[in-house]
Amino acid sequence: MILALLISYTLATGSGPMDEALKATEAPPTFRAAFKVELVSDKARRVFGFDPRLDPDERWYLIEATGEDGDLDHAASAWGAEAAPDGRLFPDDLRASLGQQVSVEDLGGAWRVRFRHSPSANDTEFDIWAAERLAATAWLEPTADRFLRIDYTLPQPVRGPEGGRLTRFNQSYLLDQDPIWQMSYIRSFTFEMEAKAAFRTIRRSYTARIHDTEFFFASRAAEEAFVNARAPAFGPTANAR
Repeated sequence: MILALLISYTLATGSGPMDEALKATEAPPTFRAAFKVELVSDKARRVFGFDPRLDPDERWYLIEATGEDGDLDHAASAWGAEAAPDGRLFPDDLRASLGQQVSVEDLGGAWRVRFRHSPSANDTEFDIWAAERLAATAWLEPTADRFLRIDYTLPQPVRGPEGGRLTRFNQSYLLDQDPIWQMSYIRSFTFEMEAKAAFRTIRRSYTARIHDTEFFFASRAAEEAFVNARAPAFGPTANAR
């Protein structure tokens, strides 16, 4: 019990390693990414590419497709139709989601941060509904000031927002950090859901793996503004670019 008290505490999100890790997730709108994403379910596999520098009709393109899965195709189509598909790589609303204080367990090499998702301006109606029912955990590496992973889990079955019963819901994000710009980004995420309604069971699950990422700014002026604002973090590297 004494050991638990020594390593578990409440921490304000606006200070220390927590604040620095959150800053690394807050990419400005001018920070863009070209990437490839592999979407995989138990029925199919799709590989798409995205590059915001291409023409609107060509920026989201299919590279490879095997198997048949209408749900996976729907998820891919919805992603590609977004105004900025690369926005999904940046968890820029994480600070709002965490709130002002979180419960932290210091495990030595990493902090386990338990929190209740606070709805943000980017959240959908389902996100707001889920925030009241999901348990959220983030893993942070304090010495590097960066998040490693974020998990959302349904602790117990609940009635769904449109009827039926949600029996399982898991969503996990693995994060990495770009070595040049020192911004955190999502390199993979997994979605798993099971619901029961009208004598049938609905299951949805897929994994997305991001690779071949290329980060850049929408303009030279935007790049310079970013570097100047964070000059102490970049040091001599910023002047070398």
